[in-house]
Amino acid sequence: MLHGNGVVGEANNGYAAYGVWGKSDYGYAGKFSGRVGVSGTLTKGSGQFRIDHPLDPENRYLNHAGIESPEQLNLYSGIAVTDSEGVAVVVLPEYFAALNSDFRYQLTVIGDFAQVAVAEEVSGNRFAIATDRPEVKVSWQVTGVRQDPFARAHPMVVEEAKPEEERGTYLHPEAWGKPSEAGADYAWMPPGSA
Repeated sequence: MLHGNGVVGEANNGYAAYGVWGKSDYGYAGKFSGRVGVSGTLTKGSGQFRIDHPLDPENRYLNHAGIESPEQLNLYSGIAVTDSEGVAVVVLPEYFAALNSDFRYQLTVIGDFAQVAVAEEVSGNRFAIATDRPEVKVSWQVTGVRQDPFARAHPMVVEEAKPEEERGTYLHPEAWGKPSEAGADYAWMPPGSA
């Protein structure tokens, strides 16, 4: 079937109701092979990506953490070499200014000592780097705070009180030296599954 659903769950009877719930101490509470879409907010204890290790893809994985921040940030980076005038123009993706605001810059000279500065801040999805001498290799990084409509409509709440029914519980009780019964999701477990 072209547009069929395999599993459908719906829960509209309270803040802490789950449409689908799974738990596993050693395996996966859920496993997806293929695309996964989340149209709301994804809340997680930690995050990483896993790929086949580029130097040993048949035998190892490479894991990297995502950026953790109290702001919704996008990170862009690259290498530029200044020209004979000591200038390099960095062209950012065409969506950069529409997606980001409050830009932060980091520049690092590679290979030799030189002075480097942001000569022109982001305008028209590009910015300029200047060095005190020509042909200098510069590692650059620009961070922007998301300003797209979804991010503005759903600002991140950095600190929040736990709902009444979750007070006194832990998302990860084992990390705090607590028993599994102290977990926020313990009440949702089927009898005998703890």
